[in-house]
Amino acid sequence: MNDVGVILFGHGSRVPEANQSVMAVTAAMREQGGYALTATAFLELAEPDLPASVASLVEQGARHILVIPYFLTLGIHLRRDLPRIVEELESIHPGVSIRVTEPLDGHPALLEIVMARASAALKTA
Repeated sequence: MNDVGVILFGHGSRVPEANQSVMAVTAAMREQGGYALTATAFLELAEPDLPASVASLVEQGARHILVIPYFLTLGIHLRRDLPRIVEELESIHPGVSIRVTEPLDGHPALLEIVMARASAALKTA
């Protein structure tokens, strides 16, 4: 699957550490998940944006791009903004398919994470 690129798509923040956290997850996906063509992209307030990340992966040979929203819920950005951006990108990059996964909401691991956070906080209380 040398032609598959994966983009972790976050909102973006004025707080550099928040953006670096998203980039760290992307790096872990590359290292631990075996995804050679990976990138981080942000909707706003940080760079790179989605068009720049898609262009970079296409230049590296990606013909199938999977966008994973690093968002908890399916809010307005994922309902309105992301589909519009993806539609524009598909017209800019003919022959490249771009798919978007579900956001993090609803994944069973989220409950485990919330329960672990609660348990850890109660241990220190």
